[in-house]
Amino acid sequence: MALVNIIGAGPSGLMAAEVLAAAGHRVTIHDHMPAPARKFLLAGRGGLNLTHSEPLDQFLERYGEAKDFLEPAIRAFPPNALTAWANGLGIETFVGSSGRVFPKQMKASPLLRAWLRRLDGLGVKLVTRSTWRGFDGTPTILALGGTSWPHLGSDAAWLPLFAEKGIAVYPFKPANSRFLVHWSPVFRDRFAGMPVKNVALTYAGKRVRGELMISQEGIEGGAIYALSKGLREKPGHPLVIDFRPDLSEEVLAQRLTRPRGKDSLSNYLRKAAGLSPVAVNLLRETGTEPGARGIKAMPLKLERPAGITRAISSAGGVSRDEVDEHFQLRKAPLTYCVGEMLDWEAPTGGYLLQACFSTAVKAARHLASTLETR
Repeated sequence: MALVNIIGAGPSGLMAAEVLAAAGHRVTIHDHMPAPARKFLLAGRGGLNLTHSEPLDQFLERYGEAKDFLEPAIRAFPPNALTAWANGLGIETFVGSSGRVFPKQMKASPLLRAWLRRLDGLGVKLVTRSTWRGFDGTPTILALGGTSWPHLGSDAAWLPLFAEKGIAVYPFKPANSRFLVHWSPVFRDRFAGMPVKNVALTYAGKRVRGELMISQEGIEGGAIYALSKGLREKPGHPLVIDFRPDLSEEVLAQRLTRPRGKDSLSNYLRKAAGLSPVAVNLLRETGTEPGARGIKAMPLKLERPAGITRAISSAGGVSRDEVDEHFQLRKAPLTYCVGEMLDWEAPTGGYLLQACFSTAVKAARHLASTLETR
């Protein structure tokens, strides 16, 4: 039975601790915050999206260029295994209309409480307000996160220690973030916080369906997050919004031939084209002609991503070349990196947490197996 340190008490760290403790090892989790899983709890405020129920091959495509890097881990601990794990904690789950998987209680806190009880029963020790000082040869799994929401724990204070070791880390960038738009004060004050539902977005040749949310300083929401990498890496293109993706331009043009009568423009477009007030005012805000062509292809000029401190996740991290297929650091044997501190990104929809859990399981299983043969 070996002593193993887990650095970071987020979902990746807790999962790695569970796997190793269940294999009979003495596990201590260290976290520099006063309580575990702070960002995990924040993610659960609006309903904890654990994973997604779509077919696994389709699921894996959501990771883009990181698919090959993450696929073995996700196949080894796939979405149905994650759902079964949550059920085993006494947390019932359900599949939403979008295919996303949630706890029935729609919160992270009951799951976290049950999880901590299980870890305690396995003899796992949790040490808070404990700062990692660097590589010391002890079998270790690092689950230190990226740099989004740093006040909740992921502050990248580990970067200098990796630099000293000569381990390449790509700069962190905001992923799944808002993008800034220069709204007029009238539009911002009236519509900030309002959704624009069932739209299609096209950016640099990529088209997605989903929902937008107007914010005080720009635009966000699931459809924006799905385009996040392209929006960030290929700036300068217009974001093209199709407010009626289920209608052809010809059908929409025919509907708009009906007489307007005494209706205001907003009421007329609501009745004839099915547009919400926020959609009508977006057309007005951008100076787009409210005809069929404008409704099907309204261009919106984006500025830049909002700051990383409020992004849902981050891109960048420890280079994939620095770890082996089990996420073990090549320059620090028996030390592994898991979760968001690795170089990958994914849209919201359950893909972020799934990869955090799966990388932790794969690393912990390998470390447990390695320690058994020593």
